[in-house]
This record gives sequence, C-alpha cells and structure tokens, in this order.
Amino acid sequence: MRILIVEDDERVAAALEAFLARSGYATVRAADGAAALDLLGADTEVVLLDLGLPDVDGIDLCRRIRGRSDVPIVIVTARNQVAERIKGLRAGADDFVVKPYDVHELLARIEAVTRRSRPIIPESDAEVLLRDGGLRIDLVSRQVLVDGAPVELTRKEFDIVAVLARYPGVAVPKERLIREVWNTDWRGFSHSLEVHVGAIRRKTGDRRLIETVRGVGYRLAGA
Repeated sequence: MRILIVEDDERVAAALEAFLARSGYATVRAADGAAALDLLGADTEVVLLDLGLPDVDGIDLCRRIRGRSDVPIVIVTARNQVAERIKGLRAGADDFVVKPYDVHELLARIEAVTRRSRPIIPESDAEVLLRDGGLRIDLVSRQVLVDGAPVELTRKEFDIVAVLARYPGVAVPKERLIREVWNTDWRGFSHSLEVHVGAIRRKTGDRRLIETVRGVGYRLAGA
C-alpha cells in the first residue's frame, strides 16, 4: 500500500513515515498542496491530509483530491472544532483524526477506510485460471499470480481485474467498470481507467491479458 502524507511539519511527517514504514507501508510526502496534487497517482491508496498547509487550505485541497480520485482520505489535523470536522467530511474525507493522536489508532483507521473502499466479491467466484493455469486470479485473497509468483497490484488495479474476471471473454463496458470499481457513474474516470489498465498489463508482463474492445470497453482474454 502506498500512502501519501500531506504534512508541512517535517518533524511530524518524518515520525509518521518511520512508523508506517515499520508497519510495512510505503509512503511519499508532500509539504504543500501543489506537491500533493503532483504526487497523487493511480498507485496512491490512502491520503493522510493535514489542513494547515502553506499554499492552500486543506479543506479546499480535500475537495480537489476528491474531484480527481476516490482514494480514501483521512484528515489529520490539530483543528478539533466540530465545524471543521463537518466541513472536512462534506469535502470528501473518509475520516477525521485530531492531533495529537495515537499512531496505532491512526493505523487502525487507515486499515478501516481501505477495507470499506473494497468491493465485496462472492466466494463462489473465488478463482479464475488463465493461460492454461499460468496466470491465476484469486478473488478471495486478492492476489494475481503469474507462474506462481505474485504480482503487486494496487487496490484499484486488482478491482478492475476482479470485475473483468467475473465476465471472462466478455467485453465489459467502461461505464460498468467505472461504476463497480469507483462506485460512480461519472465518465471523468475514463482516463484513470485507461491508466490503471496500462499498469496492469505492464506489471503482469502480458499486454494481451486485457483486450481493448473499441467503442465498448475491455475484455479479459485467455480464459
């Protein structure tokens, strides 16, 4: 999991990065809003957002991030007024943590927002084998394996594979993928979908795994 920490206090950010690294998480840090938007990518799985930034109010930045992505956002700030919490949640945040906080509680909240954002996959569709079993998609453990070796996919990348795996050989419209993976009907996620599909092809080493069906969407090939 890659966590984007948006925090202008270098001491606070360094301590948080060290704790998350010990907990097994990869992090990247932005000291202001502009850097945060530059670093926000398809592989960002959680944003920890401070509100007191030097170039933009954190609430406004939260809205801008939410306009680009459905990535889980946890506001982490010294602002403890109820009005601030309400503004943050209405701006698109998934949770609100007030400083000073216990790092273990923060970690639990990170895990909670990522669990909530994952689609539920029926166990009856637990596994899909492709290319004579050389490529395996385990929908319960959320793993893709190529010749027995796991492929490191982000949450959204795996969710795309999971949706396509439920319809092997069938062209799935882009609109359905966006609706099931991002839980929205907004077509503005079309470019993000294309970027994620490209990343899946690159990571699995098979550009033919996901076929583009012109005018429709994508199809999982090789079933």
